[in-house]
Amino acid sequence: MPPTTAPSGLPAVGLAAAAAVASSTAWYTAFGHRLAQLDEVYAGDAPPPPWVPPVEFARSAVVAAAVRTLAVRTGATAPADAARLALALWAAFPGVLLTGSVVHEKVPWQQAAIHAGDWLVKLLLVSAVATRTPRRRARRR
Repeated sequence: MPPTTAPSGLPAVGLAAAAAVASSTAWYTAFGHRLAQLDEVYAGDAPPPPWVPPVEFARSAVVAAAVRTLAVRTGATAPADAARLALALWAAFPGVLLTGSVVHEKVPWQQAAIHAGDWLVKLLLVSAVATRTPRRRARRR
């Protein structure tokens, strides 16, 4: 299948960004208590300021657009392609950055592992959406 048959741009990016934000919200809801134990920055029950959700959506949209571009250019369209793309991106970027924070900034490895898990789930979701090809609807006559 030619690489130009990946999902159309904005809807795919928007859907992938929304999935990434939703998964991160769930992830940090599940692991927020542990993060608060590891670093006081995460302590407190106050909701985030109102500007945080749109910023998170924008950040996720940038990631989704980059993943979609890579999927289109590499011809990744199957679920296995999505998984390979997500794992490669996860190892190359969040994995490298988070291990660097543990080694050089003395971030607890447990804290880095929580963030790494979020990024793994996020990249798997984004890659799954970005590599899907649209189904053509049959015309009724």
